[in-house]
Amino acid sequence: MSIFLKSQKIIKDWIDYNGHMNVAYYVLIFDEASEGMLNKFKMGAIDAKANNRSTMVVESRITYNNEVKENEEVDVYCNFFDHDKKRLIVRYEMYEKETKKLAATLESMSLYIDLEKRKVTEFEQEKLDIMDKFINENKEKFNSENLVLSGKLKK
Repeated sequence: MSIFLKSQKIIKDWIDYNGHMNVAYYVLIFDEASEGMLNKFKMGAIDAKANNRSTMVVESRITYNNEVKENEEVDVYCNFFDHDKKRLIVRYEMYEKETKKLAATLESMSLYIDLEKRKVTEFEQEKLDIMDKFINENKEKFNSENLVLSGKLKK
């Protein structure tokens, strides 16, 4: 099983004229869930402000598998994570809470950025160690099938 990150209730403002959640809000929910992961790696908002370094998504791939409607709840999971010295690859899954149907997936690649120089930089050793520990503790939960972006890591 993947790693649970968060639950989210779908609100009326997120529903489009087709009667289901608009595509923009899938990305919002995934992005908010990713902040929890980044905090574990000391790369969330607080650390970014303190250290002037952050991650920025440079490429993503999203699939929409089943509709999500107003007042339904979704659960977001991480089902793959890997990195090299400058990049993160993560795949998230969103499930409709009641039916357990896969609603969407998002695979993304982020770069680690020195915010002062606005240039890509390498992760500090402490962050590499934290990420490696996370991978080692969770690798049985990861699913690397059908990944598109993982080949972009430079290991």
